[in-house]
Amino acid sequence: MTTSASQPQVVKSDEEWRAQLSPQEYAVLRQAGTERPWTGEYVDTKTVGTYSCRACGAELFRSETKFDSHCGWPSFYEPSAQDNVVLREDTAHGMVRTEVLCGSCHSHLGHVFADAPQTPTGDRYCINSVSIALHPSES
Repeated sequence: MTTSASQPQVVKSDEEWRAQLSPQEYAVLRQAGTERPWTGEYVDTKTVGTYSCRACGAELFRSETKFDSHCGWPSFYEPSAQDNVVLREDTAHGMVRTEVLCGSCHSHLGHVFADAPQTPTGDRYCINSVSIALHPSES
């Protein structure tokens, strides 16, 4: 597991992020916001491909690890490589959770929970659709 002690590879000023991202993307990716459940474009997507960070384009997840968790957000049981994400403790909102950040730019993606016994890892990476972009595989 990568920790928040690592430095992001992609670094931009707040003004650069605001210019690049839509207001909703900025609120989630750079301010650790959360989109409303069942509203994201990838909640029910079954398309085969890879998911990358919407802020910097780094690969994060693959469709073969996506599963229907019925939680209202796209869920994956593991990142495509462990160093593709950074995990850090999040104590906001009176809870202790594990925040998931992009390993390249440290943008907020969502949270990971160890509550998915139906998966090979037991983990549920609960990810905001607005923080990722799907790149379908060529068939």
